[in-house]
Amino acid sequence: MTNEDITTGTGARPRRSPRQGVGGSPVGSTLSIVLALVAVVAGFWILRDLTEEDSAAGSTPVGQNQPTDQNTTTTFDAALPTTIPPTTSTTIVLVTEGATVVVANGNTLGGSAGRMTEQLADAGFQMGSPTNASSTIDESIVYYDPTNTAAQSVAQSVALVLGGVGVETVTTPAPTENGSLGDAGVLVVLGNNQADKTLEQLAEAAGVSTPPTGTSPPVAGADAVAPTTQPPTTDG
Repeated sequence: MTNEDITTGTGARPRRSPRQGVGGSPVGSTLSIVLALVAVVAGFWILRDLTEEDSAAGSTPVGQNQPTDQNTTTTFDAALPTTIPPTTSTTIVLVTEGATVVVANGNTLGGSAGRMTEQLADAGFQMGSPTNASSTIDESIVYYDPTNTAAQSVAQSVALVLGGVGVETVTTPAPTENGSLGDAGVLVVLGNNQADKTLEQLAEAAGVSTPPTGTSPPVAGADAVAPTTQPPTTDG
């Protein structure tokens, strides 16, 4: 008797048993397992593709600026020649010859014109006898005779060693007690600010180099100037 002959009740249709696959397992269960495996494999590959796309999108393309915390170090090749510009130094040459220099006392310190005359003579200038100025001033002034071609250069050199005082052409009459330069081409009216100071002190106060020194013949009459009737301008 087969399964097809089994009936349930009168007139009932015969019941068929489910189809079986290889090994006796139902065909429907095997198909479900296969489909599940296919779905798992497909899902794995889809997830992998999405992960790779996200990684590619988050990276910075080559050639674009990328932030960095590293310090930049510049290196130099020691084999390459290096050019260093030469240091230029300027040497001031004093003009001490060509015109006689006379110092006139234009301050309140008697004898200061004679003492400055000696210092300028030691610096190499050709000096005449000191005299008195026509008035008292605070800042020294160096005058020169424009008819003497060397006088201006000598006057500028004297002004430099005095700390950079002013230089002017001599007036008429000259600012001396007798109104004359005599045989001199340069006149220094020594004011209160430069009186009885050494050339080194004047150069240091002006921020310039100490002027060069030299020797010269003794100054005639440097200590023989008698005081005048005007105390502020005497050089006794």
